[in-house]
Amino acid sequence: MRVIAKKILGEFWEKYTDSEESLKTWYKEASKANWNSPNDIKAEYTKASILKSGRAVFNICGNKYRLIVEINYLRKWVFIRFIGTHKEYDKIDTQKI
Repeated sequence: MRVIAKKILGEFWEKYTDSEESLKTWYKEASKANWNSPNDIKAEYTKASILKSGRAVFNICGNKYRLIVEINYLRKWVFIRFIGTHKEYDKIDTQKI
């Protein structure tokens, strides 16, 4: 999968340094993945939440942070839509961000 844009993750882990290792690991795994459906994500990340419109939520650092991505399965693209604390996540509309 092609993850767009790693820069967003880097800016986040500069602010929240404890997230760096987990985000780098997620990025490497997602970049090597060949997800064809939400089932492929759930097989690898059992605690990920599958949302409407090709979106998925990943727990980072034991659910301290949340990462929302939008996935185009046909083109093999993963778009970073949101990365934030659990508290920030609770304040957003996951379908509109």
